[in-house]
Amino acid sequence: MIMKDLTGGINREQIRHSAESVRAAFAKGSELRPAEKRQILKARADALAKKEEMSDADEACLQVAVFLLAHETYGVELTYIREVCLLKEITRIPSVPSFVLGIIAFRGQILSLIDLKKIFDLPVQQIDERSRVIVLHSDTMEFGILADEVIGVMAIPLSRIQGTYQGMGAEYLRGITPDRMAILDAKELLSDKKLVVHQEV
Repeated sequence: MIMKDLTGGINREQIRHSAESVRAAFAKGSELRPAEKRQILKARADALAKKEEMSDADEACLQVAVFLLAHETYGVELTYIREVCLLKEITRIPSVPSFVLGIIAFRGQILSLIDLKKIFDLPVQQIDERSRVIVLHSDTMEFGILADEVIGVMAIPLSRIQGTYQGMGAEYLRGITPDRMAILDAKELLSDKKLVVHQEV
C-alpha cells in the first residue's frame, strides 16, 4: 500500500520498507528444506481429506444390498431385507403374471418369488449357482425377489440418488445414482398387492 507523509508527498522510505518485507517473506518460504515443504504439503492434504471425510460422514446415507439383474446393477435398502439365501426349488403355479416365477418354501413359510427382470423389461438370465433370493419384508408383506448375483453392501449418500428413470417399472424405483445403479423402492414393492400370490402347497 502507498503511504503519504504529513506534507502530502509519497513516503518513499515506507515503500522501500514494505517492499523489503515482502521480499523477505518470499525468501523465507524459498529457504524451506524439501522435507519441511513436504511436511507442510502433507499437513494440508490431510486437512483437506479430513474435511471431505467429515462431510461424507455428516451426509445421510442409504445402506443397500447391491445385486445384478441381467448385468445391470441394482440396490435395495437393507431395512427391508429379511435374508439372502440360495435358490433351491421353485414350485411353478398356473395362471399367474409372467413376473411371478412361482412359490418357494422359506423357513416354514410359502413365499412368492418375483422376477424383477420381467417388470423392468430386462433380458431373462438363466438361473445358476450365482442366483440368490432376496427376501423382502414389511409389517404386512413378505416375498422373495430373484437376483442373478448378489455383490455386497454399500452406503449411498441420499444426494446421489436422482429420480430420473422413466422406463418400465419406474414406480418401483427411488432413483438412479450417477454410476447407473438403480435403487429399488422396497416400500412401494411391498405395498403392491399384485406382486404377491397366495397359494398353499
